[in-house]
Amino acid sequence: MRLEQTESSGKPASGRSAYFGVEKKRRMPLGGMSFAAEKLLLEKILQAVGNPPVQILLWNGLEIPTQKESTVAQVLIRDLAALLKLFFNHRLYFGELYSARRVEIQGDLLDFLEAVFRCRPLRRANRSSDKLLLPFDEIRRNTLAGARRNIRHHYDIGNDFYKLWLDERMVYTCAYFQHPDASLEEAQLAKMDHICRKLNLRPGETVVEAGCGWGALALHMAKHYGVTVRAYNISREQISLARERARAEGLDGKVEFIEDDYRHMRGKFDAFVSVGMLEHVGLDHYRELGEVINRVLKDDGRGLIHSIGFNFPRPMDDWAERHIFPGASPPSLAQMMQILEPYDFSVLDVENLRLHYARTLEHWLQRYEDNVDRVSRMFDENFVLAWRLYLAASITTFKIGKMQLFQLTFSRASNNRIPWTRQYLYGAECLPAGLNNGNL
Repeated sequence: MRLEQTESSGKPASGRSAYFGVEKKRRMPLGGMSFAAEKLLLEKILQAVGNPPVQILLWNGLEIPTQKESTVAQVLIRDLAALLKLFFNHRLYFGELYSARRVEIQGDLLDFLEAVFRCRPLRRANRSSDKLLLPFDEIRRNTLAGARRNIRHHYDIGNDFYKLWLDERMVYTCAYFQHPDASLEEAQLAKMDHICRKLNLRPGETVVEAGCGWGALALHMAKHYGVTVRAYNISREQISLARERARAEGLDGKVEFIEDDYRHMRGKFDAFVSVGMLEHVGLDHYRELGEVINRVLKDDGRGLIHSIGFNFPRPMDDWAERHIFPGASPPSLAQMMQILEPYDFSVLDVENLRLHYARTLEHWLQRYEDNVDRVSRMFDENFVLAWRLYLAASITTFKIGKMQLFQLTFSRASNNRIPWTRQYLYGAECLPAGLNNGNL
């Protein structure tokens, strides 16, 4: 996928002048000291991101060529304050400055991001700038009130916006591509069946879901696997649409959508499932989530958690956590164990679907760009650029392995009603009736 930098209308920008509207005039000799300071700041910034093959151009015409043989893009920094912000914390301020057009990219955005992310050193916690941002982190903690505030920031910006670029069922999590050329609709349907088979669902069983999105998985489980589902979500927009869909499909007696926090789950269930919710829980609430799962699962209960994650514990990108997903904190596998180990749950299987998520995001970004004019009419230019950057950066982080997508299944330690092999995941006899007869 090629993603050329565009003007706010969403149309490809033409000509160098659209980006580099500066005259390359050197300052008078009295400005030499200023040039030296700016050059030093730029060199420090490039060093901090691993000296990627990009060329930097300042508002005053100062140009810093890459040390590499060829460049993938040019970056225009439009003012001194922007330069200083990048020096202080490029992980936070690059996204803010890009969205405000104070930093602009000439070239393919995906190529630029991949070049930078491949060079950028691995993020470590406890940097001095991390400590300065601690007060902001406290504001976004996932307490009962904080979680609602954080979720509404991202998910309650309007169902019409998400309808523009998600699949027809509005599944906003990693799809499962059984073959590379599958459509997004086919892959999201395959993902839901993949999860249902992993849970080994049987007709008449009960399932509790934490964080149900717009209800696609809950409705799919009830319709095609014959289970009864209770699904919890604190996004008002999502719950409202999910209830409408349940009524329209005649499933409101089989699926109950509850606008409430997962911490208030009640009842006993055969299976627990959470897809794309753990990222919003927060590490300091993992033991609390484990207690909830322990409380609601039956003695032979089993569960599945599907989550973005890291190979080792580290913070989420500063800009994305502040502006796109406030309060988000993807875990490492070791951190996910903090949910299960205190309650003696047994891990049955772990699968990493990161390349599937990269492909999913490619579909989302293409659909977003196809509808960018409509997005522009819904929101301002800052929003349009921020979401373009978010989707493009997400593709890149999964493609190069900076982020992972874990599906983890577990059960009670004493539960022996578990599959003997993995054949149950792929055997045709295990597919729901609707898939066998083509009715899905």
